Amino acid sequence: MYIEYLYFENICVTLIKGNIMKLCVYQGTFNPIHKIHLELAKYARKHYGFDNVLFIPAYIPPHKSLNKTLAKHRFNMVKLAISGYDYLKISDIEYKTEGNSYTYNTIRQLYNNYDIDGRINFLIGTDAFSQIETWYRADDLKELVHFIVFKRTNSFNSTDFDYLKEKGYSFEFSDMDFIDISSTKLRNNIKSGKQIEDMELPIVKEYIEKNGLYLKD
Repeated sequence: MYIEYLYFENICVTLIKGNIMKLCVYQGTFNPIHKIHLELAKYARKHYGFDNVLFIPAYIPPHKSLNKTLAKHRFNMVKLAISGYDYLKISDIEYKTEGNSYTYNTIRQLYNNYDIDGRINFLIGTDAFSQIETWYRADDLKELVHFIVFKRTNSFNSTDFDYLKEKGYSFEFSDMDFIDISSTKLRNNIKSGKQIEDMELPIVKEYIEKNGLYLKD
């Protein structure tokens, strides 16, 4: 059985224009989205009091090589994963350009379209944050967002990032404990026939199985 959902509806319209909101953006490949992605978004909303956490799947991430045929599936799986949480939203903003997904451009567009309370907050892992200076227009991006950095390793040391504070980056570290679940590990388990129940949301697991995803490179 093949299931194909595709919701290119620019869900940002659910963020009511004219209402000032405290917004957190969660951008990524979500290849695929899994339990910890969802738990992190829920934790961030509760801990920091955001009005909304906006998931933005990257269409073509400039720092990763992805199979384009998975783009619609990655979007669909995020849509399924956040269903039932009215404060979790999804946007196809980076799908509409059908080009490289540059965070700076996306953030600028969000500021242009909506009334934001203060800076946009941006969820990011320590692995990606350590490479932030290689991102497109990083010096301009740092003036637009406040980074909330979550641990991607048990050997985390916050002082390793002091140099970014000195360069004007606004950030803080999430207190959420590190849990060793990743999309890479999940894909490898699927390919090798191992179980994924402890890593994946049931509704997303069903979608993966019914569409035969990640069975080969």
